[in-house]
Amino acid sequence: MAVTSDLSQDGSVVTITVSGRFDFGAHHEFRTAYERFGKEAGVYEVDLGDATYLDSSALGMLLLLRDYAGGEAARVRLKRPNTDVRKILAISNFDKLFDIQGN
Repeated sequence: MAVTSDLSQDGSVVTITVSGRFDFGAHHEFRTAYERFGKEAGVYEVDLGDATYLDSSALGMLLLLRDYAGGEAARVRLKRPNTDVRKILAISNFDKLFDIQGN
């Protein structure tokens, strides 16, 4: 499991990339990935293209990111989830809370 993050050149988008298992073991890294840029970004993108697994604690971490980014007004995109991860997101009704793009 690895979590990395980058800020776009114009400072408007934080991209967080999750690789491998996205579970409680990623909690500290995931939180640090977005908090290190402060709250200046208007958009947060979580690239799940290399995530192989997602559990309930990962869902909780995504909700914490949404709260950090502004709650209902937050612009958080979940990008490139594989079929299994997309099913978990759909079963959890996260498609109602997040913009899910790709795959």
